[in-house]
Amino acid sequence: MKVTIDGQSVEVEPGTTILQAARMIGGDLVPPAMCYYSKLKGSGGKCRCCLVEVAKGSDADPRPMPKLMASCVTGCMDGMEVNSKNSERVTEARKSVTEFLLINHPLDCPVCDQAGECNLQDLSFEHGKSETRFIEEKRTFEPENIGDKIQLHMNRCILCQRCTTLADQLTDKRVHGVLNRGDHAQISTCVSAAIDNEFSGNMIDVCPVGALTDKTFRFKSRVWFNKPFNAHRDCDKCCGKTTVWMFGNEIQRVTGRKDQYGEVEEFICNTCRFDKKEVSDWTIEGPKVFNKDSVINQNNYKRPLEKVIIETEKNILLGRDEDRVKISMSGVPLKNSNK
Repeated sequence: MKVTIDGQSVEVEPGTTILQAARMIGGDLVPPAMCYYSKLKGSGGKCRCCLVEVAKGSDADPRPMPKLMASCVTGCMDGMEVNSKNSERVTEARKSVTEFLLINHPLDCPVCDQAGECNLQDLSFEHGKSETRFIEEKRTFEPENIGDKIQLHMNRCILCQRCTTLADQLTDKRVHGVLNRGDHAQISTCVSAAIDNEFSGNMIDVCPVGALTDKTFRFKSRVWFNKPFNAHRDCDKCCGKTTVWMFGNEIQRVTGRKDQYGEVEEFICNTCRFDKKEVSDWTIEGPKVFNKDSVINQNNYKRPLEKVIIETEKNILLGRDEDRVKISMSGVPLKNSNK
């Protein structure tokens, strides 16, 4: 099937969603996604960040769809034409969704461990506003202990439900979920400190905001001060392929390897993530290669840098010698005030 997004066409297989087709094309036209995760079946359709305008349904039925559609759950049709980045209607809708997500979100970026690799920061940077119309009191939740490895900050949660979907598909049993309804809905456990599954740490990797963070890395460093290296080890529980984040010769945290959309390539076990923090535990493959610009790789050692040459020939600074003489007043004889 042929699908056209912002004037660029791509051939896709039946069953491909608009978001997947956009990722096949790549570039700025790819819609943002806060709840969809390609490695998790059934994810998507909750955050409404990936709304697009379907200008032509298909060759068989060329009528446009009257409402904006969530690209992560809308299947492609042969001859479909979609407007994403080029649509003012889509841009305004994404701004509205971003404003809605930030209504109750606290300004924790200066102290949040997710800062620098937060999807909500990226979304706010592109579609957010500098002011807010929300004058009511923000929704808050009492702190809750869900385990010795994972820190839950429910005030930051946007209820994307990635963590619950992951627990359903990756672990033997899920012990947490969405409790209550409406404005009182929250991610929680029925019994405190109940999350102890061997693959529970992957909830940290799939969380798009700072709602679930690594207690072993908490407040140790900002992510842009760490240098990420791809590493592996022989593990009988998972693939053992990870990214280790180093500060000098110290491994401060371990995460799964992620692609350009921030999605984990292969999930890892808690042993690799939390218990193996010595350099001798790993075989370091080399620096992580970044697929897109971010605050983490602005001065990355793998990026080719051009040598900057500053021309300081005499004629560029013409008159500088004379100015120095005047400013220093070297030609003015000093007088002894005692005489």
